[in-house]
Amino acid sequence: MMELPVAVYTTDKSGILTFYNKAAAELWGRMPEIGKERWSGALRLYWPDGTAMQHDECPLATTLREECEVRDVDAIAERPDGSRIAFMPFPVLLRNKQGEIVGALNMLRDITEQRRDEAMAERLAAIVESSDDAIISKDLSGMVTTWNKAAERIFGYTAEDMIGRSITTVIPPDRLYEEPGIVERVRNGQRIDHYETVRQRKDGTRIHVSLTVSPVKNASGRVVGASKIARDITDKKESEERILMLMREVNHRVKNQYAVILSMIRETSSRTTDVVEFEQQIRERIMALARSHDLLVHATWRGATLSDLLLEQIKPFGDENRLTMTGPSMVLQPNAVQYLGIAFHELATNSAKYGVFSSETGEINVDWFVGDEGKTFYLAWTETGGPPVKLGRTRGFGKTVLERITPLSLGGEGMLEQSVNRIVWTVRAPMENIRAASV
Repeated sequence: MMELPVAVYTTDKSGILTFYNKAAAELWGRMPEIGKERWSGALRLYWPDGTAMQHDECPLATTLREECEVRDVDAIAERPDGSRIAFMPFPVLLRNKQGEIVGALNMLRDITEQRRDEAMAERLAAIVESSDDAIISKDLSGMVTTWNKAAERIFGYTAEDMIGRSITTVIPPDRLYEEPGIVERVRNGQRIDHYETVRQRKDGTRIHVSLTVSPVKNASGRVVGASKIARDITDKKESEERILMLMREVNHRVKNQYAVILSMIRETSSRTTDVVEFEQQIRERIMALARSHDLLVHATWRGATLSDLLLEQIKPFGDENRLTMTGPSMVLQPNAVQYLGIAFHELATNSAKYGVFSSETGEINVDWFVGDEGKTFYLAWTETGGPPVKLGRTRGFGKTVLERITPLSLGGEGMLEQSVNRIVWTVRAPMENIRAASV
């Protein structure tokens, strides 16, 4: 027994050590004195949970005391150097020819690696179950062998639904061509990293996923399956698409604003020879564009409300309390924001120079409604109670904006009417060119 590769030791019936082999001494990390130490040669013993085990509580002591061989009880031995060895004891009673108990023999199997592997497996299982990513195992035929909680959440199928079922269950028909190529690469031992594709939930909705697929090998190194991690990147993809749409919209709007600014410069320069006046008018008109632009940027170019646009363009010129707005809540699409903003700026500028905002009296009423069964947008800017209107004073670039540029850009019609007591600007246009689709 001395040369056996497994730890073995014996005691008399009182538990005094009578023999131990080399493997036992190696397991304990020491050479206890025969005939003096009892129950075990280990310096210290512990239960599997780490609490201290007294030597007279060890399985061999229990076996001798109760005359019943103890099984399936693990223990931990601490060596003098502080290292710990997990072991499985197999104590048996020793009897003489008369059947009387004369001692015990204990065989100790080192299970340190086994317990370490089990603990690692438990940790990995906990990681898999708590992961936000779907972690799936399948064999080379595509049959699912494991399916974690995140996979249930992402794809809508329970583990009971999917284990033993083909992975193609979650692959849309138009993406089935991908699977043979993935399997072939895995079969050849290749790992697939961050493969972006589309998969299908139980309810039929499609989601964007990023797949990482690794080969699973058996003890002999042969590939027997695949481990797949699927991360739902639907939000990321939708965000990327929104950014691309926004960039296209910004590109379009910037080009459009360049055209508007060039038109402003051309029209303004044709109507004045005073450099100072020209510079002031251009600056004010570009600032009006900038105010509309700020509203759009704040809403990520999805649109702006009509009331916000009016207030933003009125603010630099007069008291907002003298402005009355009547109409349904409405979010304008970017093009409408830009061109109605220019029109409101021209009207507010005119009012600050000659109209209501140039005096202490009068008010501005802006009314809008939707007619023709929701097909047509109508708006009227009415300015009353201010200084007497000098007929014809609005001719120039402002009139061009109000009767041509803004209405035509909205696919509609505009009219500016003047009398001694008031100024009225009306515009009508198709609702499809006015209201934003969504905000």
